[in-house]
Amino acid sequence: MKAVLPAGLGKIEVTDIEEVEPAAHELVIEVGAYSVNRGETFQLELPRDGWRPGKDIAGRVLRAAADGSGPPIGARVVAHLPHSGWAERAVARVEQVAVLPDSVSIEQAAALPLAGLTALRLMRTAGSVLGRRILLTGASGGVGHYFTELAAAAGASITSVVSSPARGERLLELGAETLVHDVADARGPFDLVLESVGGTSLPIALSKVRPGGTLIWFGQASRQAPRIDFFDFFAGPDSAQIQHFHYDSEPADGPDLATLVRLVDTGRLHPELGRIDDWSATTEVLEDLRDRRIRGNAVLSIRKETAPVSSTDPRTVVTHSVEARPDRRGPRVPRH
Repeated sequence: MKAVLPAGLGKIEVTDIEEVEPAAHELVIEVGAYSVNRGETFQLELPRDGWRPGKDIAGRVLRAAADGSGPPIGARVVAHLPHSGWAERAVARVEQVAVLPDSVSIEQAAALPLAGLTALRLMRTAGSVLGRRILLTGASGGVGHYFTELAAAAGASITSVVSSPARGERLLELGAETLVHDVADARGPFDLVLESVGGTSLPIALSKVRPGGTLIWFGQASRQAPRIDFFDFFAGPDSAQIQHFHYDSEPADGPDLATLVRLVDTGRLHPELGRIDDWSATTEVLEDLRDRRIRGNAVLSIRKETAPVSSTDPRTVVTHSVEARPDRRGPRVPRH
């Protein structure tokens, strides 16, 4: 079968590899589409020996689990894998899989796992957000879109930090109240800050926390380590706390994936598909993700369904790509 393998210095190649062989509690999925995450672009720069990319996939069950657990052959599923999903076929543990209804497309489902699980579990970590003021940095990616829609529907007041108006316009439609293009411009204080940029962004975001509030650090998109002076707490967020969050802390992702699928199916969650393309365009998509030219999630199709996702489907939005930053004359026009 064919699979995407690292080729050094951030590059990839599609090559033939041996067929996957599942254990008794695993199933084989014929991959229809996979989502590319920004973190995977970083891992490809210095890949571990034997590592293959691919955490978010959707497709059909080709071989059911030998122990009789999990969905049957032919079932449409979404799965969250530790790796190796960018391939014609992939192996998944039964507890990492959720079944798809006919109303949710393979492309929509492929955009759910990493970003959707992160947003859903951030909501749990935050607790009740009803009436709370929330500051969200790095908001224009898949996590930002999912969290904004979920939190706004639960009654939160959200200020989103994005690099340009084009990258933030969909967040306003999903319920964000305010957009700023620099975290320093956010008007606090905030009950909760969700920080995913790192570097200089984190200490500035911390200064926006109300006394007794919380900053949850869940990413480092800038790839720069934040530095915090303990005495910064005396300058504003007295008695505030900083909490580190990692999305992959649950032993089984299937139940949460099923929740995300149900929310999409019922029109309460709308995947933001910033780019849908054939998997032959993976190299180009990786470059666009690195340069922040894609809003939301990027999805690559291996096998198209007879009824592919439509840009008019009310459960999703297809935006193709947007420029990362405005020029001096104002926002650039989204590219189609």
